[in-house]
Amino acid sequence: MTDALAPTADQPIPDFPMPRDSGCPFAPPPKLRELHAEQLRADQPITKVRIWDGTTPWIVTRYDDQRTLLSDARCSVDLRHPGFPYMARSFRDIALSGSEPAFLHMDDPEHARIRRMVSGAFTIKRVQAMRPSVQRMTDDFIDVMLAGPNPADLVHALALPLPSLVICELLGIAYEDHEFFQTKSEIGLRHDADMAETATAHYELLDYLDRQIQDRVTHPADDLLSVLAARYQDGELTRRQAASMGLLLLGAGHETAANMIALGTAALLEHPEQLAIIRDTDDPQVLARAVDELLRYLTIIHIGNRRIALEDIEIGGRTIRAGEGIVLPSVTANWEEGHFPDSGRLDLHRDARRHQAFGYGIHQCLGQPVARLELEVVFGTLFRRIPTLRLATDVEKLPFKHDGVVYGLYGLPVTW
Repeated sequence: MTDALAPTADQPIPDFPMPRDSGCPFAPPPKLRELHAEQLRADQPITKVRIWDGTTPWIVTRYDDQRTLLSDARCSVDLRHPGFPYMARSFRDIALSGSEPAFLHMDDPEHARIRRMVSGAFTIKRVQAMRPSVQRMTDDFIDVMLAGPNPADLVHALALPLPSLVICELLGIAYEDHEFFQTKSEIGLRHDADMAETATAHYELLDYLDRQIQDRVTHPADDLLSVLAARYQDGELTRRQAASMGLLLLGAGHETAANMIALGTAALLEHPEQLAIIRDTDDPQVLARAVDELLRYLTIIHIGNRRIALEDIEIGGRTIRAGEGIVLPSVTANWEEGHFPDSGRLDLHRDARRHQAFGYGIHQCLGQPVARLELEVVFGTLFRRIPTLRLATDVEKLPFKHDGVVYGLYGLPVTW
């Protein structure tokens, strides 16, 4: 084996993430696609990039290589390891604060132990039992939007409130608090937030969940926070660990789904022939396939999964040394021609089930059944109820989220 080669003076280390083409806002950045094409050649399977803090982790873009690393126990998600390639300043600030790592940033066996505590809430059977409730919520939000001003902002009328209400019901949180946790969560996902701002937002949210856990100790209910509170009472979790788990579920449960609803709606409105497939069907299998293709095509976690090597790891004849960071952008894997032919085309008839929008391996997204349900209901309802829905501005003028961990839209003006 040989060591991986860093770019030479003639090939400077590129910055990551890379800017998207303003004329193709749904596609991966052109420079990233070029890098992926280079890595598909066997002689250069990995290379280095420079991230926001000036460090230079390895970037691994190929589908098969990503799956290998994401299922390799020698690749750690623990932010406390020196050299970890943090997604944003907020992640570094939290890691350096000395607080316990969140469930998302734990390795096995601790990760598996805690995941098992809440996995029962996300079984397919239990989540599908929520479908009538999610359908009712969706119809209610659409009713309010139709009764209000035209044009409307679909982000604030539907994309944000629906996932927030769903996760509030799952956790047992009062929906009246949704603006508080949406605002605080968004701060933590911004690249430009300073240490004091991100720390304040993080601990305000953590304290809020801590109070909720304590309340469930004396007033248990049929919700996820009560499950966590029971684990705390049994001594399986500290109260802070229970609150941290609740915080992770709260943030992940609304931020990603909200951005997928908004971005997916915009993409469908720009592809009317694909939109018609969803609008004109009542087949749940067609909707499920369409959602998988939208997840593949858009891949909203656009700055990649992050790991650090605990030991030397060989990839394609090259070696990632112990202590070196690794960036694994799912968007390149999801647009790899060898796995998704004609990948740059949105094709809702495509079988895209092997996409990596939810990650892969032991850290694959726990809440993906809920996200799929929300997307199936929203896309299966919105265009049927408002068949004349269209953008109220040019797609180039939409406020895309280029500055955060999650790609999406700050607003989506629509008319009908």
